[in-house]
Amino acid sequence: MNKEIGLTIDGQKVRISEDNTILAAAKKIGIIIPTLCYHPDLKVNGVCRICVVEIKGRNKLECACSTPVEEGMEIFTHTQRVLKDRRMNLELILSSHPTDCLICIKNGNCELQDLAIRLGIREELRFPHHIKEGHRDNTSVALNIDSEKCIACERCVYICSEIQKVNALAMLERGSKVYAAAKPDLLHSPCVKCGQCTSYCPTGAIYEEEHTQEVWEALNNPEMVVVAQIAPSVRVALGEEFGLPAGTSVTKKIYTALKLLGVDYVFDTNFGADLTIMEESSEFIKRYKEEKDRLPLITSCCPAWVDYLEKFCPEFIDNFSSAKSPHQMLGVMVKTYWAEKMKIPKEKIFMVSIMPCTAKKYEILRCYDMFSSGVQDVDVTITTREFARVIKQAGIDLVNLPDGKADAPLGIYSGAGLIFGATGGVMEAALRTAYEFITEKELSNIDFEAVRGLQGVKEAEVEIGSKKIKVAVAHGLGNVKYVLDRVAEGKRKNQLPYHFIEVMACPGGCVGGGGQPYGGLEIREKRAGAIYREEKELTFRQSHKNPYIQQLYKEYLGEPLGDKARKLLHTQYYDRPLYGGDEFSCPYKDRLRVTKG
Repeated sequence: MNKEIGLTIDGQKVRISEDNTILAAAKKIGIIIPTLCYHPDLKVNGVCRICVVEIKGRNKLECACSTPVEEGMEIFTHTQRVLKDRRMNLELILSSHPTDCLICIKNGNCELQDLAIRLGIREELRFPHHIKEGHRDNTSVALNIDSEKCIACERCVYICSEIQKVNALAMLERGSKVYAAAKPDLLHSPCVKCGQCTSYCPTGAIYEEEHTQEVWEALNNPEMVVVAQIAPSVRVALGEEFGLPAGTSVTKKIYTALKLLGVDYVFDTNFGADLTIMEESSEFIKRYKEEKDRLPLITSCCPAWVDYLEKFCPEFIDNFSSAKSPHQMLGVMVKTYWAEKMKIPKEKIFMVSIMPCTAKKYEILRCYDMFSSGVQDVDVTITTREFARVIKQAGIDLVNLPDGKADAPLGIYSGAGLIFGATGGVMEAALRTAYEFITEKELSNIDFEAVRGLQGVKEAEVEIGSKKIKVAVAHGLGNVKYVLDRVAEGKRKNQLPYHFIEVMACPGGCVGGGGQPYGGLEIREKRAGAIYREEKELTFRQSHKNPYIQQLYKEYLGEPLGDKARKLLHTQYYDRPLYGGDEFSCPYKDRLRVTKG
């Protein structure tokens, strides 16, 4: 354990572990030093020099984010010299930054904008204004890059290369001309559309593809029946966009907001998650009993992870669950089962998925199987951030809305469906059902806490009757290699390390999806906590005990893995080149945006 040392900051004494920085020491005593390139989840690089401080006895100013504390240090955070230097550094950044703040997607939520206000930049800049020669990359169906707005903080490159291990982004050019870009562009790069780059970009340089206009057009089309679904993690993050503390659930307010927007029917992706568990648990049991050579089974409900596997490790395609993701399952049920019950032509239904994820924008066009109803199963996907913008455009006061409720039958869900939003949730939900399917006995304790938490890789051994099931949970794509390397080694030695694996592309799982309100791991942990608190209050907490799921199989699907279920609820995967672009197997390639030029 590192020893504590003492130092003084702006006349206040503080004791802190010697492995900390000046920035951390200042925060401990309530002194907030401004930062721009710094983010607590990422490696420190100190390139922006906004956080400079003065240290007694040193001639030059030092970066608080990267300078370690020392015994007896005397530090000053707002001397005239410090304030002058910070302002100059910020003005240099602003001198090469566009001034179209009013129409920028990050307006009102931009760290650069906030910093300019904080440092009191109200007058004309001292340096000539020149926009760096960048480019706009809108080749992806999910993400956009406007490199003119890049401030070269390198956050996006670090999250993509070091945390996610995708290596789709790089810093190009030199000096004042440097900017981040995809290699060679988003469409033809290894990008898996997880959107973590958008979560960590402090400006509007990388952002999600906007699809709110399609939603407004559908809402204003009297001939369309608009149906919306919300993902598990949206409900515990949306409130942050309206000033509520992280970890506040607004599930029932979302239902009300959607009806006020003009949505005709409000369902819940959690129902689709229950459906996913019915199919995926059955698939696991079948493999465990009859096809052990096809173990481990790997979850497939995360589209960025699907994209990653198809590009980076296609040798594991046979281990992938063929079950579609929850929102795709719900989409096809809306346009088949529900449409038939309601006697509504499926062509007249406009299905909106509100997701924490940018990769879902890609998933809805991924292959033929996303058109299993005969039309596109999900018409448009918008992120939590986009949904917040729609609510604000409509002038709806989310915080003070009365509680509403989702529509039956596809809006009623179990706790198992809800916990899909957090890392480990899919695994826990599957185990809750697999246990009772295998043993035909009631599960006395349905909380599998060994698979919860933010540890990058979680490994556990679960007793199901007389069997010991070995499971692994990984979140953040950079953690996947360890798990897959163990599987590959186990196959060579004929010693299976796991029977069942869950992977979520984003750190924290869907609560930290690339389309969520901006926030790091600390906030993601609070969102996950809210999911588990809400889950405990639900009437039924296992997917197979959802009476509407039981009704669906009885009336329409037959049985899990049956012919009808396989046709509508399952998909297939493809070995795709790393730099070859997104080759879709569906006949709707005209829906894609193509590389310009």
